[in-house]
Amino acid sequence: MVTIKCGKITFSNIQAILFDKNGTLEDSETYLRSLAQKAARLIDAQIPGIGEPLLMAFGINGNNLDPAGLISVASRRETEVAAAAYIAEIGRGWFESLTIARQALDEAEKYIGRTPSPLFVGSLEVLKYLRETGLKLGILSAATTQEVRKFVADHQLSDYIQLEMGVDEGPSKPDPILFLQACQALGVEPGATLMVGDSVGDMQMARNAKAAGCIGITWVGKSENVQGADVVINQLDEIQILEA
Repeated sequence: MVTIKCGKITFSNIQAILFDKNGTLEDSETYLRSLAQKAARLIDAQIPGIGEPLLMAFGINGNNLDPAGLISVASRRETEVAAAAYIAEIGRGWFESLTIARQALDEAEKYIGRTPSPLFVGSLEVLKYLRETGLKLGILSAATTQEVRKFVADHQLSDYIQLEMGVDEGPSKPDPILFLQACQALGVEPGATLMVGDSVGDMQMARNAKAAGCIGITWVGKSENVQGADVVINQLDEIQILEA
């Protein structure tokens, strides 16, 4: 059991910490913005005029990415469904709309490539520091499990991360079942596990699962994106071990 201090808040008897991926450990802004822009252009080529509304739905304003927007926090399935809904609005059938959205996102991913997004500065050192205390660490992301595994492999995090969990079929954030499943996989109790994330969905999920606490991280300085957090930090190294 570990005692952790974050700002003015102390969390006692902690066994594990679950981290979101995009926007928490991984600086994925450039990749996500490019993905949304390319997918919107591909769909607009088939259905002229839909590109701009789609970009707004994805959370892209000009060249800025909304860290609370769809492309930032939704699962792949949710992104496909949201894009398909815009396509269906102009009269295309639902299954055709889903196919167009899925193919556009697939093609956009291939076009922009899979060059790994960088870790946020200091993330590796923090993961190493926390793991050395005996804490169990996991990633619980709205990305697919395959993407989470690739992220861990790309950045050589397997020595520190014991759980690589994404959203494939079934529930997505903020459904607390995801947090409960992650804790079960790690062999820890939810009440002894912290959640670190950059979205309201992360906070709601952990709270509803009766987690030990919710740490909201906002590298961009927007605390409203993590409403419901017990404490808000701007850098991962604000997570400090008091007693191990």
